[in-house]
Amino acid sequence: MNLLITGGSGLVGKAIDEIKNNYNYNFIFLSSSDGNLTKLDETEEIFKKYKPDYVIHLAAKVGGLFKNMNYKVEMLEENILINYNVLSMCYKYNVKKVISCLSTCIFPDKTNYPINEEMMHDGPPHNSNDAYAYAKRLLEIHSRMYQQQYNKNFICIIPTNIYGKYDNFDLSDGHVIPALIHQCYLAKQNNKKFIVKGTGKPLRQFIYSIDLAKLIIWTLENYNKNGNLILSVPEESEVSIKDVATIISEKFNYQKHMIFDTSYSDGQYKKTADNKKLMNQLKQFTFTDIHSGISTTIDWFCNNYKNVRGNI
Repeated sequence: MNLLITGGSGLVGKAIDEIKNNYNYNFIFLSSSDGNLTKLDETEEIFKKYKPDYVIHLAAKVGGLFKNMNYKVEMLEENILINYNVLSMCYKYNVKKVISCLSTCIFPDKTNYPINEEMMHDGPPHNSNDAYAYAKRLLEIHSRMYQQQYNKNFICIIPTNIYGKYDNFDLSDGHVIPALIHQCYLAKQNNKKFIVKGTGKPLRQFIYSIDLAKLIIWTLENYNKNGNLILSVPEESEVSIKDVATIISEKFNYQKHMIFDTSYSDGQYKKTADNKKLMNQLKQFTFTDIHSGISTTIDWFCNNYKNVRGNI
């Protein structure tokens, strides 16, 4: 069975690659060198070549808070094109099941917490990432329309903030954990302050990339209901950005040099997700502790520094 993974060279794709030997699929990991998914003809050539039975759709134009705030047109247009092209080819080439990856940032800014799978369209997303959020919401709608009109098994997963090896550690475009790891590394190397942008007060749930990879394959093999599925650590595992920065600085033994620059925006204060729907079906799953996950990520980052994404 051919399992095609778009965005296969990214954080989650690399995590699936690490665990692939535990599963009986012919894994095909796509990267940008295989074709431009914003172009329909190139997307179709990929599907003609590989004839996938299943697709895990991870590819997206992504970035941290400041990229989302400053490049809204690109975030909206490129993601709409990618998602349309991939889903339309999945339908045309009769893919048996599609798992498309969303994000908790697409939920309404003003809502009750914890958020669950039914609350996605209850209000506008936070304006700091609204372009990306609306593109991802459209992916969910598009998948649902294929379910309703053609009875296709096109479903969406909604992971919380992901981190781990092979992340994008860019200082301006990376997500919070990889960007903070890189910032602290450079601060210690240059004997400077470890500056954390914002107040450190916002709360987040973080899922280790290997955990998410396992949950995605479980979803492919076991979850066949219409409706989205949140893939998240429990609500009680939520931590502040200050907590994360502290864990990172302690790993580098540099905690006394950490300061917060409150002139930067915090973005959305919280987006706590409810993982009860998942855990009701997968009661025995054990999530990686954030201290352990960050420690492993930092070790990998330091050992591979010259080759990591975002090493500028």
